[in-house]
Amino acid sequence: MVDNVIRDADARMNKALEALRQEFSRLRTGRASTSLLDHIQVECYGSKMPLNQTANIAVQDARTLVVTPWDKNMVTPVEKAIREAALGLNPATAGMVIRIPLPPLTEERRKELTKFVRHETENARVAMRNVRRDALQHLKDMVKAKKITEDEEKRAHDRVQKLTDDHIVKAEELTAKKEKEIMEV
Repeated sequence: MVDNVIRDADARMNKALEALRQEFSRLRTGRASTSLLDHIQVECYGSKMPLNQTANIAVQDARTLVVTPWDKNMVTPVEKAIREAALGLNPATAGMVIRIPLPPLTEERRKELTKFVRHETENARVAMRNVRRDALQHLKDMVKAKKITEDEEKRAHDRVQKLTDDHIVKAEELTAKKEKEIMEV
């Protein structure tokens, strides 16, 4: 029973870490990355579809992405979706190929991104602490229902705290890596 609570807490904390990784992958750091366009939805054939299901996305060089729609009728909607994605990107179309040059980041924008990274990390920490709180409450309820002893609860409490600390350290490592990547010129 205790192991189930801890496994559930571990799985939920891993989800919070994965959400943080995904959020970081969307940040533009001046280097071209296909994950920058992952969340873009394209209006095609009467419905919205993810960009990666309507076109091939590739990195041409360190500062240029190349998007090649699979259907020539999709070039304009794909270009429009990229323009409207609020990423500050200006795609240039040449026939069936859409080139997206990534402008260099200004110092001010780098500092804004760093603040955003710290904010997202704090959100992940809060999520992990909420998972810890839920797990500890579940353990207390198990003691009240006499499913486990107080000693077992204390040991499980320590395991949950260690699990939380480990996940927060991983989040901090992700943050440090992303901040370093953002501040590189």
